[in-house]
Amino acid sequence: MSEKPILIAGIGNIFLGDDAFGVEVVQRLARRPLPPEVEVVDFGIRGLDLSYALLDDYRAAILVDTTCQGGRPGTLYVIEPEPETSDDPSFQHRPISPHQMDPTSTLRFVQTMGGSCCRIVLVACEPASFRPWEEGWMGLSEPVLAAVDEAVGLIESMVKQMQKKCNMR
Repeated sequence: MSEKPILIAGIGNIFLGDDAFGVEVVQRLARRPLPPEVEVVDFGIRGLDLSYALLDDYRAAILVDTTCQGGRPGTLYVIEPEPETSDDPSFQHRPISPHQMDPTSTLRFVQTMGGSCCRIVLVACEPASFRPWEEGWMGLSEPVLAAVDEAVGLIESMVKQMQKKCNMR
């Protein structure tokens, strides 16, 4: 079993504007005092690495990323992904690309490999722009940058809840 039962995983591409949200959040969390059973990792665009980490017997995981849900830029969402069932005929036939692993395909891969977590949650932010750095602009938009501290506080609260729910204390 992992020595760090709660994984906080930042996901995103720092060269695509607001896609760097997850990376920024976990960088800030890594500088804060957290319980010893919490591991904070910036996975960036390494979805396959995240998949293998989730196979390491974490009891809970918080994935931090962006998602387009149609809300105002900077809106935070807490999404508990529904596990896919292997009864679905398309479940077995969807290819998994190590270069394009979004949270859904990552979780599908983990499930296929027999991984299990007490709880997996996605904390996501509505982006304003995914402009590439080649356009002379890099970094988060103002509304998404403003949501980073709120996400940090939300995740810290979620860690406390997960500790209780997964009997870690």
